[in-house]
Amino acid sequence: MTQALRRRTAALSFPLALLTALALLLVSELAYNRSMAALQDTTHAFQVRLDISRLLRLMVDAESGQRGYLLTGKANYLEPYAAATGQIGSVLGRLTSYYRTQPGQLEDFETLARAMEKKISELDLSLKMRREGRDEAWQALLETDIGREAQETIRAAAERLGRVESERLQAHQAQVTRTLLISRLGVGSMTVLSVLAFYLYLRQARELVAERERKRLALQAERDALDGQVQRRTAQLTELMQHLQTMQETERSHLARELHDELGALLTSAKLDVARLKSRLPDRAPEVIERLDHLSEVLNNGIALKRRIIEDLRPSALGHLGLVASLEILTREFGQRSGLAMHTELQAVPLGESADLTVYRFVQEALTNIARHAQAKRVDVLLRAVDGGIDVSVHDDGAGFDPQAVRSNAHGLVGMRYRVQAEGGRMQVQSQPGQGSRVSAWLPVRAAAAVGAVAGKVIGTAASPDDATGSQTA
Repeated sequence: MTQALRRRTAALSFPLALLTALALLLVSELAYNRSMAALQDTTHAFQVRLDISRLLRLMVDAESGQRGYLLTGKANYLEPYAAATGQIGSVLGRLTSYYRTQPGQLEDFETLARAMEKKISELDLSLKMRREGRDEAWQALLETDIGREAQETIRAAAERLGRVESERLQAHQAQVTRTLLISRLGVGSMTVLSVLAFYLYLRQARELVAERERKRLALQAERDALDGQVQRRTAQLTELMQHLQTMQETERSHLARELHDELGALLTSAKLDVARLKSRLPDRAPEVIERLDHLSEVLNNGIALKRRIIEDLRPSALGHLGLVASLEILTREFGQRSGLAMHTELQAVPLGESADLTVYRFVQEALTNIARHAQAKRVDVLLRAVDGGIDVSVHDDGAGFDPQAVRSNAHGLVGMRYRVQAEGGRMQVQSQPGQGSRVSAWLPVRAAAAVGAVAGKVIGTAASPDDATGSQTA
């Protein structure tokens, strides 16, 4: 089949299918509306017939109760009489609302209603005479033909009204039958058209299968080539990221050494000069001595500031005391500066210099974020060995946030994630507004670092002597 023929087939099949669907929808909707209208009319007519039959039954119940009371004088016969007459009023009210819309049967219904009122009046009058003890009067009333004539009028009017409603029921049923027949024919016709449209579609689809398969193979080849290129670029970016982090730490180490060697020597020399001048001044120069004491205090603050900057750039305890001791110092000093309660559970784990630094920077950045944003009262720091690696987490009880709504310029979390991924690990952020936050990371244990046994000792800061679990709170 040529390309032009395929286009013509497609142009024919789609409008045919659309036309068939619209026609089927129209036939179905029309059949539904007509059927629902006929069913509603049928239900209404059936209800009217039930009400007419109920009137006859209630009238019989009322007359039976009246006769029983007249003959026996027992008041319990008046209960069905009262119930029947009460219901007759409500049924007549419904029928009155209905027959006001049916002028052809309104005269028969009015005849029925007047006859029933007359019959109920006759029943009430006989009951009244019986209560007053006028036995001859009610007996004479019963012997008249007033009640019988009213009852016959009621029965005749009810039969005429019931006959009309039966005819309406038959007409509605015939309408439902015609509607169903039309719907059946319409659905059959639309089904034939649908089968034709489906056949045209299948015919076109068979012609397009080969072309679709060729395109799929071409796309698969292109996708494989792109996947290979993405993997190569990802590996290059990962290597570049690791190189940049290495260079950053190298620059920090170099700057820390320069500050320690140069600035530290200058501050120490100045402090010694101040001490030398102070020792040579006479006691009679208190103002000068006071100024020298102030200068010595300023130099001490500068030396302390220099130490903090050097520790932030490159923690010396990490190389000399190890990861656990460095985290102890970091969390203790953070708790002293921020006033937060620190709870640590630190397990000695064999990682290596690069991974140790990654864990340290991870905890450091997490604590910095807590101090800036969390408004917390307590911070938990956890470091432990797990299967095939280590797990480190920092949890606070602060304000929390929505991780999905983190701004794109939140470089702290991005930098933490890149550091962890560069070591072959993964990072997770868990938080909800008002429920604190938890930042955790998993890092694999390198083969070279996993030679030693993992210690199971849990170390904390500011230990509580009666803490049975080894957890400590600062």
